[in-house]
Amino acid sequence: MLNDSVLSLLGLASRARMISSGDILLNDIRKKKVSLVLVAQDASDNTKKKYTDKCSYYQIDIRIIGKIDELSHAIGKNNRVAIGIKNDGFANKIKSKLGG
Repeated sequence: MLNDSVLSLLGLASRARMISSGDILLNDIRKKKVSLVLVAQDASDNTKKKYTDKCSYYQIDIRIIGKIDELSHAIGKNNRVAIGIKNDGFANKIKSKLGG
């Protein structure tokens, strides 16, 4: 269960259009447009491995947190397994709230 402050920050980042997800997220990782990637814990192992490998290759921070429903609801979309944060300020604040 994610705490409310992280969910609020995800909502703010979404309203500020500083979030990418889906196929766009993979392209943004390749172009290094994202600072942090959040993947749901209940995502499939294949999906977790795909994002973990991609982020480690391009040296982007990745965190595996929460559930699909929590992440999706926080940004106002349906069935979002992975979310990329494009803004360094939002990314650093979320990392500090998550503990590191």
